[in-house]
Amino acid sequence: MRSTTLSRRRALKLGVAATALPLVHIRTAGAAGSVSIVFFDAWVQAGNTAMKKQVAAWSEKNKVEVKADFLSTANNQIVITENAEAQAGAGHDAYSFATWEAPTHLDYLEPMDDVMARLATTIGPPNDMAAYLAKSKGHWMAVPSSSGGQLKGCVGRISILKQAAGLDVMEMFPAAPGASPGVDGWTWEALLKAAEACSKAGKPFGIGLGTTGDSSDSAGCLFASFGAELVNAKGEIAVRSDAVRQALEYAQRLVKFLPPNAVGYDDASNNRALISGQAALIFNPPSAWAVATHDAPAVGADCWHFPPPAGPKGRFVSAVEYFWGVWKFARNKTAAKDLIEYLSQREQVEERCAATMGYDMPPYPSMMDFNVWADETPPKGTLYNYPIRPWHKAEAHISGAPAPPAIGVQMYNRGTMPTMMAKLKSGESIANVVGWAENELEGFLRG
Repeated sequence: MRSTTLSRRRALKLGVAATALPLVHIRTAGAAGSVSIVFFDAWVQAGNTAMKKQVAAWSEKNKVEVKADFLSTANNQIVITENAEAQAGAGHDAYSFATWEAPTHLDYLEPMDDVMARLATTIGPPNDMAAYLAKSKGHWMAVPSSSGGQLKGCVGRISILKQAAGLDVMEMFPAAPGASPGVDGWTWEALLKAAEACSKAGKPFGIGLGTTGDSSDSAGCLFASFGAELVNAKGEIAVRSDAVRQALEYAQRLVKFLPPNAVGYDDASNNRALISGQAALIFNPPSAWAVATHDAPAVGADCWHFPPPAGPKGRFVSAVEYFWGVWKFARNKTAAKDLIEYLSQREQVEERCAATMGYDMPPYPSMMDFNVWADETPPKGTLYNYPIRPWHKAEAHISGAPAPPAIGVQMYNRGTMPTMMAKLKSGESIANVVGWAENELEGFLRG
């Protein structure tokens, strides 16, 4: 799925280099063997501290030395290293994979059916999107992880939405079990009215139409709510459908009220818009709010998190999924699997989630009741509706699904859906946009 210019010689060099990276060595008296693993370098560094503590506890109990790397997404460090190890057939025993990286490497991974079967008895099954990415021919090839996981629902300014649009989001989505009296009325039509009102008030919704992840995610949950698939599960182009036209007809109205620079948004643009006080609403995990609580306290204390609007086909929340896998060439597969299973248990997941201020989102519905989302402030309860609650009547979604992942990743990385919306904002007709998308998708299928 991911094109690479790495030669085998270069891959071998990088694979060797990967094994020489600075490691966290966790030694235990009388250690019997060792295992090596790469972890995602947490956005909230306290997550790394919690992970190291848990790994040390497992190491001590099992008398196994653990060699762990925490690799960053900066400059694609973690992706470059994983590609090198896969091509070289050497490196760590286990690895952390971002959303589309897991299906990229399925052929290089050890089946994890045994681990997933045991986890099913203790924490239940993960969401459907995890299976979409990590299952191949009926087998689990990676274990869904909370570390790095996110949901991208709405983050709204309480005061602006109330004053400009008449929306009391704290009342619509209170921080209380089983209570979301505004959920049925929170539709894309309701968002459109609010977007128009806030735009006229000089505080537009910071919804990007660029080609990076945030824009793909926000467009993806919109398209899904209309049942609009660009490519179906069979890998067939489906862009010429009534559902896609309906989604585009709605988008044609919405884009008029988005910021003039929405087409140039990157993944930091919506964060900056919210933190600077220029946006009334964005689609984002709690990272923008967390920064605001320090850099712009008045803004941070005026933020509330709640699910995206619903459309004719339901309510969908864009998810960023992460996974742990064991390489086929791993030297200690048994220890690697045991460590992953231990780190996946509810107690460990909740401890890490609390350390990241609720940022890391478990892919398991049974874990949507952690205390951290009720306790975090300011204001108290702002994160309560960040996870998907049963009464939200919502489901996790990945922009690009249900197309086969090899095609879905291209739509996601190229920003096909937000680009369609950007073209509408520039004045192009729906017919032209559909024609452009069809050509784009045909190129993905040929590739």
